[in-house]
Amino acid sequence: MSPFDMQRMLIDEFPLSFLLEVGFRATFAFLAVFLFLKSSGRRGIRQLSLFELVVILTLGSAAGDVSFYHDVPLLPVAVVFLTLLLLYRLTVLAMTKSKKLEAWIDGVPITVISQGLYELKSLEKLNISSNELLMEMRQQGVEHLGQVRLGLVETDGDISLYFYDQNELRPGLSVLPKEHRAEFEIAPASALYCCVNCGFAQHILADQRADCPRCNHEVWSTALNTPRCR
Repeated sequence: MSPFDMQRMLIDEFPLSFLLEVGFRATFAFLAVFLFLKSSGRRGIRQLSLFELVVILTLGSAAGDVSFYHDVPLLPVAVVFLTLLLLYRLTVLAMTKSKKLEAWIDGVPITVISQGLYELKSLEKLNISSNELLMEMRQQGVEHLGQVRLGLVETDGDISLYFYDQNELRPGLSVLPKEHRAEFEIAPASALYCCVNCGFAQHILADQRADCPRCNHEVWSTALNTPRCR
C-alpha cells in the first residue's frame, strides 16, 4: 500500500458507478428514519424522550451501515426498522397502561428550585450544576432566585420556571456568574446575604462569618430583591 493513493482514498477498488448505489442506499436510510419519526407521532427532536433517543440512535447505526457498506443488504435492514417500530409501538402502548412503567422509561419532572431555594438533593441526583441552572434562568429573564417559586427539570431536559407575583417576591441569590457577583466569607457590612450553595437568605453582621443553617456552606453573596425583567 502506498500512502496518499488518491484512488484508494477516494473510492478504493469500487467502480465509479457504485457511488450511485451509495446514493440510493442513503436515500433508503433517510426515508426509513423519516417514516419512523412520522409514525412515532413526534413533531420535533426536542420532544424525544430518553427511550426514543435510544431508538433513534439504533436506527442511525443501521442507517449508517446500509448507506456505506456494500455487503449489507437492504431487506434485513428494513426488517430491523420495522421491528424497532413495532417494539416502539408496543412499549408506548404498555406505558399508557402503566404509570409506573411510564415513569421508569420516560422519567418524571424533578424539582430543582422550591420557594426561591435550590433543592440540593435533586441537583446531586441529576448531576446538574448550579451554573447550568443559573444560565437557564438568565435566559428566561430571571435576576435572582427570590423571583422563582418553583423550578422543574422536565423529562426532556428542559427547565420550567414558575414565578412569584410581584407582591410576593422575596430576597434571593443573584443568578449572575461568579465573576459578576461579589462573594464573601466575611460580611463587609451588616446586610442580608444569600448562601451561594443553596440560596438561603440570612442577615449577617459586618465583619462576621456565618455557616448556612440549611447546607453548612460559608460563602455568601448580597441578597437581591428586585422584580423580574419582562
